[in-house]
Amino acid sequence: MASRRFSKGVTSLVLFSSLASPSFAGGLERGGYNIDQLFDTSPFSFQSGVTYVTPQRKLKDVRDTNTSVLTGGGNLNSRPDTADETSNYTIPYIGFKAGFGDAVDCLVDYSEPFGAHTDPGSNWAGANNNIETEIKTRNYGGTCSYRFDVGPGQLRFIGGGFYQEVEGFKERLVSTLPLLLGTGTGVGRLDLDDSGWGWRAGLAYEIPEYAMRASLVYNSRVKYDNLTGTVDLRQVPVVPTYGGLVTPVFGSAEAPDSLELKLQSGIAPDWLAFGSVKWTNWSVLQSVAFCPKSTKGLAACTAGGATEITSLDLLYRDGWTIAGGVGHKFNDQWAGAISLTWDRGTSQGYGAQTDSWTLGLGAAYTPTENIEWRFAGAVGVLTSGSSGTVEYNGQTYGDDVSYSFGNDLVAALSTSLKVKF
Repeated sequence: MASRRFSKGVTSLVLFSSLASPSFAGGLERGGYNIDQLFDTSPFSFQSGVTYVTPQRKLKDVRDTNTSVLTGGGNLNSRPDTADETSNYTIPYIGFKAGFGDAVDCLVDYSEPFGAHTDPGSNWAGANNNIETEIKTRNYGGTCSYRFDVGPGQLRFIGGGFYQEVEGFKERLVSTLPLLLGTGTGVGRLDLDDSGWGWRAGLAYEIPEYAMRASLVYNSRVKYDNLTGTVDLRQVPVVPTYGGLVTPVFGSAEAPDSLELKLQSGIAPDWLAFGSVKWTNWSVLQSVAFCPKSTKGLAACTAGGATEITSLDLLYRDGWTIAGGVGHKFNDQWAGAISLTWDRGTSQGYGAQTDSWTLGLGAAYTPTENIEWRFAGAVGVLTSGSSGTVEYNGQTYGDDVSYSFGNDLVAALSTSLKVKF
């Protein structure tokens, strides 16, 4: 009986601790895809939560390596050679799960799986590369499962789909000449947005008596085949062809697919061990080219192509995230968990997405059988590295600015409320 009582108390905590631990993963990862609420044993449940993340990435030894007034923004090496790159952000989640009979469960949820916000400002030597960049996603998902008895437990087939929206912008210093001439700030801006569909499929095997569950879930890519937006160069009238204008642009990109294996099992009365391994195909995002809409259908819009007006250069490699931990149920109302997460950085000599290590602590308070309040904290290390010139597919990237960075801190706080009925 101890393992059954344990499975009702500590298993739910695993779902919450996983929200806090990978708080600053590589690529554009934020909340990622999380369908753990689908496994809730109550007939119906509503959950709402938020995670607040404070990354502290600081750039140093910054050097402007392209001092051309027109193509490199001008010589910025008289500006500060340090910058605070990252901004704080929140990750919301809302989900509703319903069970239908003894075999079918369905979950509808809202999340923000991917995003980024760097804001070093204009007063640093790398302003020709970035002043501010922000990308946001909104994900609306529906997932169902069908389970049936197999051996001592139950096998569950999982499937579903999701609709995803993306929007963002980037500002950088294109030229210092307008400042000298008094004709503008010299800052250019790219705005973009699109939407697309994705799907997921997976399997899970559960033995409730031992709080044991193993799941493997694949999430597909989301194709943004119709990225549209504008390039605003009204503050840079000196640029040939598009200077002084707002130009409609188009492009294409993909949000990555991923595959995640999660394991958990009771190891003693009121004790649970859990872990996960996730692969994310961040290498689908290299250089995202944007070209004038007037050229659509006339020439392909490719990185470094003849019609490219600007680009978002990411140059990511695939990401790997490995996490593990233990949970303990103290009594009928309180449970706690601790986890350690390693995330492989996605940068390859360009950018500041290096490996991270995160320690997470979580607790769950259940005042009644129908209400569960979860809260957690995490602290981690963003490892050191540097960024500079790299070659990819015959193109040169990162030749506008170089910098380094040390081991920096990241912290996160999460809270959520679940109502079961």
